[in-house]
Amino acid sequence: MALYPEARRAVEAAAADLPVWTEAYDVDAARAEARALAASEPREEVAEVRDLDADGVPCRLYRPEGAVPGLVVHLHGGGFVFHDVDVHDASARRLANRSGLAVLSVDYRRPPEHKFPAAPDDVDTVLAWLDRHAAALGVGRPTYAHGDSAGGNLALVAALRHPGRFRAVALIYPLLDPTASFDSYRTAADGFDPREAAWYWEQYAASPADLANPDLAPLTHDRLATLPPTLVVTAEHDPLRDEGERLALELAEHGVEVVATRYLGQVHGFWRHDRVFTAAEPLMVQVAGFLRLHP
Repeated sequence: MALYPEARRAVEAAAADLPVWTEAYDVDAARAEARALAASEPREEVAEVRDLDADGVPCRLYRPEGAVPGLVVHLHGGGFVFHDVDVHDASARRLANRSGLAVLSVDYRRPPEHKFPAAPDDVDTVLAWLDRHAAALGVGRPTYAHGDSAGGNLALVAALRHPGRFRAVALIYPLLDPTASFDSYRTAADGFDPREAAWYWEQYAASPADLANPDLAPLTHDRLATLPPTLVVTAEHDPLRDEGERLALELAEHGVEVVATRYLGQVHGFWRHDRVFTAAEPLMVQVAGFLRLHP
């Protein structure tokens, strides 16, 4: 299948961007630019939005009107290096409104300043904090894990580190395999150069040995069978496509209740941009529906 027109336009527009692996690339400037762009975009109203400190980890809580019991722990994407709760603010609002669930967006520490395992350790800190404060916040269980790209990695690792904690997990084109060994890195890398993925892993890992750590590369984890019902979403034109679909197959073979969906004609990153990609809103509704299937 070919790229859909909006995906083709996005790839063409991104072609002029300076690659992250070049020596002149400025991480701080790129982060600031992403925040400024996100701040300029419209966002939905949510009944309650609160910034919280979860034992030193900044978080933002979104509670929709008429919220049903439960909480979605959202881990943002951005190659571990980029994005934050501000960049993902509009998406977190939409997720809260579509699902009817409170959403807690976690501002975990990022490399290169904070290498692995800072990010998954921050998620652990937030979960421990929730154990003590969820009742006071009015966001009791069930708890769900959700993440896109690198955030999908962190959501999966959180579920693997805490068997039985989450009622369901939703992973959007998760970044899972630092070896880049799947065919999609050669056949489906439209708008996402495999060198970019390699650069993200290089920033994230504190040492070469970390690249084999199952808390960094969760496809190798020995607890896959402990996962709750899991949704895995991939994009047809994405180098991460095959590793996400391999995860889904592994989960099915382990007896985990898994649903896997490939969005045709789409590229990595489409989920967050509902004003650009016609598939973004249907995917948001799919995620919300999947979570609500597991009260």
